[in-house]
Amino acid sequence: MKFPMKIRWAILCTTVALGISLSHAQIPDPDLPAAPSATKDATSKAPPAQQRQPGEGKSKPQTAPAPESTPAAQAETPSKASEQQAKSPSATDQESPDTSSESTTSARTDTQPGSSTAPTQGRNDVDESLTTIKRHVDEVNVVFTVTDKHGRYVRDLHRDDFKVVDDRKPAEQIRSFSSQTDLPLQVGLLIDASNSVRDRFKFEQESAIQFLNQTVRQRYDKAFVIGFDVTPEVTQDFTDNTESLSRGVRALRPGGGTAMYDALYYACRDKLAKVQQAGPVRRAIILLSDGEDNQSHVTREEAIEMAQRVEVIIYTISTNVSGMKHQGDKVLERIAEATGGRAFFPFQIRDVADAFAEIQDELRSQYAISYKPADFAADGRYRTIEILAQNHKGLHVRARRGYFAPSQ
Repeated sequence: MKFPMKIRWAILCTTVALGISLSHAQIPDPDLPAAPSATKDATSKAPPAQQRQPGEGKSKPQTAPAPESTPAAQAETPSKASEQQAKSPSATDQESPDTSSESTTSARTDTQPGSSTAPTQGRNDVDESLTTIKRHVDEVNVVFTVTDKHGRYVRDLHRDDFKVVDDRKPAEQIRSFSSQTDLPLQVGLLIDASNSVRDRFKFEQESAIQFLNQTVRQRYDKAFVIGFDVTPEVTQDFTDNTESLSRGVRALRPGGGTAMYDALYYACRDKLAKVQQAGPVRRAIILLSDGEDNQSHVTREEAIEMAQRVEVIIYTISTNVSGMKHQGDKVLERIAEATGGRAFFPFQIRDVADAFAEIQDELRSQYAISYKPADFAADGRYRTIEILAQNHKGLHVRARRGYFAPSQ
């Protein structure tokens, strides 16, 4: 069938027009970028969601708007997910070295054999307690003196000349032994200033001053002075200045009752136990009294226990010159023997100076030994110490009688 020329021309024009219209319909709108460009811009340069969608952004500033229904919006969502997935490996690569480094360091620092699954804090607590046990439990230190049958000091003995018995069992190991003739001293001078010693007080003061002048070495030893009646009074704190110590002794004035046990307890707990020390020292108290106590709040045994815990040697000088041993003299003897010291009983008041001189000599004639006890238990109970001299006859060892084991 043949159409007339006019009809064929009209069909041709219509076909061309339709083709042009369809061609224009597939060209992207310049106001709406294609999906790939939109994805890149949205992830790298797009403003926050509330700025892109003002209406929703004001009401829900932390909530992203709902996806648009346009093809570009539908293309943007999977592109964001793809980009996040693409970014995640690089983020992992950047963070992984730090994380693994911390884990490795933590494992090297905190993990101990047999405790890999325990929390870090628990492992640290255990390690610290083990260190404490090793330092305080496994080793006992004792300072002692040795005299012959004439009472003269013996200073040339060796490690094999002694045997240590701890709690009635031989020590498991002797860890160190040395002759200590020149250790720094920390000395407390306790002078009874009660009414009972008033008549001989000045002579005792001068004897104590002479002792301090001959014993305390500047920049090496330290001493303090306490006078006591019903209460202890520090008239000179720790110093190496002998002039200051002398003034502290002369500042004492007799009067009142006697609280000797309280003064001992205070000197051990609040003075000697708290003073700083850079290395090994020898702690000692020289107690000048008649031994009578009528005002103390602590008992004699409590004062002795405190001295044993602080490892203080107590030397006592009795001011009783009656020629007969009184009950107070027995108390002084008990205190000295329990702490490894010595009790002096001058027959005359002028013999007090001789007692001070003997104490000075003994402080420079001692041995120090450290050992590991056998069958030790950190139960806080009292354990006895006995140091025996062997290979030589007629030797007498004087040391503290025991110590209190630490409690766990």
